[in-house]
Amino acid sequence: MALNKQLLAQIIEDKLKPLVKKVDEQAHYAESYILALGEGGFFQSANKDQSSLLVDEATVVRETAKVCMTTAFCVWCHLAALTYLRNSDNAYLKNEVLPQLENGRKLGATGLSNAMKYYSGLEKLHLTAEKTEEGYIINGTLPAVSNLGKRHYFGAIATIDTREVMVLVSTDASGLEMTERLGFIGVNGSATYTCKFENVLIPNDFVISEDAKAFCDIIRPTFIYYQVPLGAGVIAAAADGIEKVKAKQNGCNDFLKVQATELRSHHERIEAELTQLANNLTLKDVVNTRLQAVHDTLAAVQANMIHNGAAGYVAGSVPSRKLREAYFFANLTPTVRHLEKIKSNFT
Repeated sequence: MALNKQLLAQIIEDKLKPLVKKVDEQAHYAESYILALGEGGFFQSANKDQSSLLVDEATVVRETAKVCMTTAFCVWCHLAALTYLRNSDNAYLKNEVLPQLENGRKLGATGLSNAMKYYSGLEKLHLTAEKTEEGYIINGTLPAVSNLGKRHYFGAIATIDTREVMVLVSTDASGLEMTERLGFIGVNGSATYTCKFENVLIPNDFVISEDAKAFCDIIRPTFIYYQVPLGAGVIAAAADGIEKVKAKQNGCNDFLKVQATELRSHHERIEAELTQLANNLTLKDVVNTRLQAVHDTLAAVQANMIHNGAAGYVAGSVPSRKLREAYFFANLTPTVRHLEKIKSNFT
């Protein structure tokens, strides 16, 4: 089934645009928008080949990011959770939980920031596991997990003996203490929490993989792929912002080196690369694309600020929001420095 772009545009218009300032300035979590996407069928994987699924879901992230990258980041979190279950060998998760996440009854989150850094040698693993007949007892603390709330699940990886196990955690789990994190310069509306585990039992039905390291090798390219359209959406929005002030101060913006046409060309290149990657998704290529997208996004929002002049420096202005969104994109796991380290392994 082809992506219904008209319906997507309508949901964005009705469910997201009215909330953008509230998201940015009051840390509002646009949960209703993400649920509406699920109800509209935008997370359905049935009858779709892998290439079409990647391109369609990347389109949802990009179109969302044009309006609000904080909320697009939350959509990415949900897609990460979908990726875990779609690739798991656990029949219960695939047959019972995945449909709830795909149709908008439940939402998901990634929870793998610490684990991804651990597998690149950047951090120690924060969670430990103990095997029981019923499942695994998890202890430890994840500093930041985004896109959380009621009716939510998130992935987590814990160490046990000489291996790691990956599980799906319900936010309703007994022994899980969640503390909301605010005070960021942007993305405060991302429903981000510190998650403390005190003897949290994860039933066997909610074990994603008994070999988390091997599983992460499988899902990592898709995990990173869905991040790229975050930048593409912000670049497109920055180009729109530049065009809106083209006549400012008698057209003096024409003398600036970076113009909207250049940003459009960056956006088109990223879109073409996303389509190519969907047909042949390799870690090396997606890391290179993600890294270039960060640099293009940072350059785009800076150009937008310069074109807008003093108006862009007013609190609550769209250019300033896009600037802050871009810096979050640069620091989203895997961060620029993390990506550069991964890239070094390819040479």
